[in-house]
Amino acid sequence: MPPSCQPGGPGMTNCGPGKSGTESCCTSIEVPGGTYYRTYDEPISLDAPDAGPSLADDGGPTGLADPATVSGFRLDKYLVTVGRFRQYVSYLTSPTGAPPKNGSGIHTHLSGGLGLANSASAGAYETGWDATDWNTEIGTGADAASTWDTNLACGAPVFLSNDTWTSTSGSQENLPINCVTWYEAYAFCIWDGGFLPSEAEWEYVAAAGDQQREYPWGSTDPGTASRYAIYQGYYTANPTHIAPVGTATLGAGYWGQLDMAGEVWVWTLDWYTSYATPCTNCACVSTSPVPGDPYRVIRGCSWGNGPAGLLLPPWRDEFDPATRSPTTGFRCARTP
Repeated sequence: MPPSCQPGGPGMTNCGPGKSGTESCCTSIEVPGGTYYRTYDEPISLDAPDAGPSLADDGGPTGLADPATVSGFRLDKYLVTVGRFRQYVSYLTSPTGAPPKNGSGIHTHLSGGLGLANSASAGAYETGWDATDWNTEIGTGADAASTWDTNLACGAPVFLSNDTWTSTSGSQENLPINCVTWYEAYAFCIWDGGFLPSEAEWEYVAAAGDQQREYPWGSTDPGTASRYAIYQGYYTANPTHIAPVGTATLGAGYWGQLDMAGEVWVWTLDWYTSYATPCTNCACVSTSPVPGDPYRVIRGCSWGNGPAGLLLPPWRDEFDPATRSPTTGFRCARTP
């Protein structure tokens, strides 16, 4: 059991519909490897939500490009919850809390332990956690607790109370944690026994591999009832439009992961750049930002974004890795 779920309780062992499930929020699902195309037809107009032809109408995916091969791995079923992230903050603010070790967090099951191939540098591989990336404003120890409370309250003034963190455990433990930087997401996954998924790995799951699905769940229009995805403010059971993880049960992907589209954008491992083609277990993992574009890839759309075209697996976006936003969270991947 990953440490983020070991204590048990809300946001750790009660995932499922309506915050009253009995499944571990750390459930991680095996994904077999395969080859697919990272770029393919997007038939929904980005200017007209919930409109346009489906892949079933146009005969299947077209415009296939940017092939990628992904080896088997595990991807967590649920987004990281507030309850799970609280365990990490508790660890960091304890007397024994510490940032990740240098070089940790790589895909050790690949390339004889070297990890993912660096698509930005031939013959190089991912280098893992770099201690210089640690956010010294947060640090460790009991005196840092108030700093976490301040930094994770990133919603005001634009989004008001749309940040999900609370200083003490409460009613939001099953909501996805947001307002986390890329560095914090990466560090959490390392502490929790995993790593951030690469962009290719994330899309492979969202697209159902070589099925190249229109949406993670298939070709059904997501609609506005929040049954397939939490997006564009349609979820109204919570005034912040953010749902407990796994609420949109009809949106389950081919292997069973939930919220692969909507709820929150998720951080991936890669720097944002043009695709390296072909790609075999690769990611853009340079030790320095891509010249002129120092941003990390985010995927999946969020509770407040739309139209439906942003839910499509090939859709990419980017954020400064130090960005905090109520629209951005993450999930972890693990060795097979």
